Amino acid sequence: MRIDYAKQFSADVKKVTPALCDQWLLRCTLLLIALGIVMVASSSITIAEQKLGDAFYYVNRHVLFVGIGLLCCYLVFKTPVVNWYRLSPLALLITFVLLILVLIPGIGQEKAIKGSMRWIPIGNYNLQVSELAKLFVVAYIAGYLFRHPEEARSSMAGFIKPISVVLVICAMLLAEPDFGTAVIIMVSSLVLMYLGGVRGSLFIGVVICMCVAFAVLVYTVPYRFERVLSFQDPWAHASHGGYQLVNSLMAFGLGGFSGVGLGAGMQKAGYLPEPHTDFLYAVIGEELGLLGSTLVIVLFLVLVVRGYAIASRALACKHYFHAYFAYGIGTWISLQAFTNIGVNLGVLPTTGLTLPLMSYGGSSLITTMIAIAILLRIDYEVRHKKKPFNIKRSRNV
Repeated sequence: MRIDYAKQFSADVKKVTPALCDQWLLRCTLLLIALGIVMVASSSITIAEQKLGDAFYYVNRHVLFVGIGLLCCYLVFKTPVVNWYRLSPLALLITFVLLILVLIPGIGQEKAIKGSMRWIPIGNYNLQVSELAKLFVVAYIAGYLFRHPEEARSSMAGFIKPISVVLVICAMLLAEPDFGTAVIIMVSSLVLMYLGGVRGSLFIGVVICMCVAFAVLVYTVPYRFERVLSFQDPWAHASHGGYQLVNSLMAFGLGGFSGVGLGAGMQKAGYLPEPHTDFLYAVIGEELGLLGSTLVIVLFLVLVVRGYAIASRALACKHYFHAYFAYGIGTWISLQAFTNIGVNLGVLPTTGLTLPLMSYGGSSLITTMIAIAILLRIDYEVRHKKKPFNIKRSRNV
């Protein structure tokens, strides 16, 4: 009896169990985290020795945060996405409460850095509320679009209601002040509303108003205006406003094509402020050169593309909340990565945003890892053909 090997191979392929989740997204995330550990170690040893007398203080804490983040990722991946929908109103309420608490003297004031009050001390850990706000606001907007699809698309009130909530949150962030996070949250919300089908004319009108408002906020606050001036000509303000950018650009210049070598960078040794947080990418540019800095950009591009691909598949399978949530997470991470890299390269004015998954900072790292775990869970439910949930829509916000 002759065996039809082509038919047998086709039958075997059909029996193959689909992957648990998106492998490209998972691998890019793990690579970024691993590279982040290496670069935080390289960039923080000198400053930790000088300030704290413990060269490995920051990298030890960073590894601890990664461990906590991985545990959170496991728990989040095991959690059905429908629970995020059900808890999104509560998460929004928690966001408001925490943003109020961080502004109360004696609670948030204890961790005042450079005039900003963004942290709530919890033992030896400092919770940065704005990082949680990014995730919870995206969950809220995704839930709103799921509950009120027609209202959001056809009426002005359906668009204004959720954006008004986001505006209040942004106003509270500006009171800290945290201008960078406020911009990220507002832009992510507007993009998500647009992807949800909001009328183009209404969307453009609101975007113009937001741009004017943010421009006023920049030019009426002295330190923000100084950042714009130093961004336009950093060398003319090298001794004050342009100091960070000048040293960042020097780091990239010294790195050249292949870099000066891991650990051999000089700008992190007292010249480049915050080399392990806001300006980690400049250290990468100096020590790993154009090759290393380009690799980071490619990894983020792949991560964001896979996030949007997951959202598109969810939308095609009528997992509407899943799709909106994935679109929002992908937009937020891409905006933050683009902004941080742009600041380091001198393309954008200086902000206080970290490089996702790589910079030192427990709140940012853990929250972003949770967001990636949500993307993987969304992909898992779509990939394994979980039935879309259909919760009765209410008239509540």
